[in-house]
Amino acid sequence: MGKQSVWQSAKTYLAMISLQLGYAGMHVIVLLSFKNGFSHWVFVVYRHAVATLVFAPFAFFLERKVRPKMTKTTFLKIMGLALLEPVIDQNLYGVALQYTSASFAAAMVNVLPAITFILAVIFRMEKVNLRKAYSLAMVIGTVVTVGGAMVMTLFKGPAFNIFPNNHAISHHAAAGEASGHRWVLGTIMMLGTITGWAAFFILQKNTLKDYPAEMSLTALVCLMGTVEGGAVAVVMERRPSAWAIGFDTRLLAATYSGIICSGIAYYLQSIVNRSRGPVFVTAFSPLSMIITAVLGAIVLAEQIYLGSLIGALIIIFGLYSVVWGKSKQKSESEVLPIVVENNNCDEAPGKETVEMKISNGLKP
Repeated sequence: MGKQSVWQSAKTYLAMISLQLGYAGMHVIVLLSFKNGFSHWVFVVYRHAVATLVFAPFAFFLERKVRPKMTKTTFLKIMGLALLEPVIDQNLYGVALQYTSASFAAAMVNVLPAITFILAVIFRMEKVNLRKAYSLAMVIGTVVTVGGAMVMTLFKGPAFNIFPNNHAISHHAAAGEASGHRWVLGTIMMLGTITGWAAFFILQKNTLKDYPAEMSLTALVCLMGTVEGGAVAVVMERRPSAWAIGFDTRLLAATYSGIICSGIAYYLQSIVNRSRGPVFVTAFSPLSMIITAVLGAIVLAEQIYLGSLIGALIIIFGLYSVVWGKSKQKSESEVLPIVVENNNCDEAPGKETVEMKISNGLKP
């Protein structure tokens, strides 16, 4: 049982790390398609249409026996999930990505665990007791993480070229100068993106209590994301040519993001969210920043700014303060006081309290 528990835990970590690899690839591929004229409004629609077409058949057949009955409340929650992540989060992300850079967008995602923690406290999914070391660590880590984000916003500093001989440097530098005045606006939109994403995980955790069918929930969120995103795109994108797609970076971005970053990501995150909670799900975001910075420098010839480096280091320090506190909280909560009836005739009747250590995933 011990080896099985270790393997289950290892699979959880591997799943979350693999998703960060997928997100890092998405940051670069999507920005490349945007540079080639792909509308982010249309991208959101195609992305979730692809995810729906791929995952709906699997959800229909594999969860036919375990899928609960759809209720009005559950349906409204699914609509809310589609509004928060596919529509608000990803459209703001599309604008922010064009105003800043792929590496900056990935770095800003490091604020996600802190925002998620704040929302989890507000909605009573997390408890804060400042007399406990782990609670103090989570609060301090949250403040430090937000401070790091402010450094990235207000201080740009000199640029560093990881690969100075890259042929695309001059083009990117010109594009960077042209959009420099929009950097702060892009950062604000990125913070809106992260807030919507964090709220998505909070609502996802709540929805899974009433609708514990992860793949079906994924397919329905993608379907509603296609519908709601399509309604927004029709209003915001009036050019018929924006909807054209061929065997190019547009198709690659929609297919890759739809399958990896919507379908598979929503499914794996819902499984882990249901058992570990939203704060744990968001704890691996720094890996995406590191991978994206390297890919962005190679593929897009992006420059890394001193402010981004300093802010990212501050964010990572704050993030792992939150993660450390979360792990300590989990360890302490595993030791539960259990009241047991004492029915021994030789002793006085009453109750005695014992402590039992319950490992994660085991049912009493």
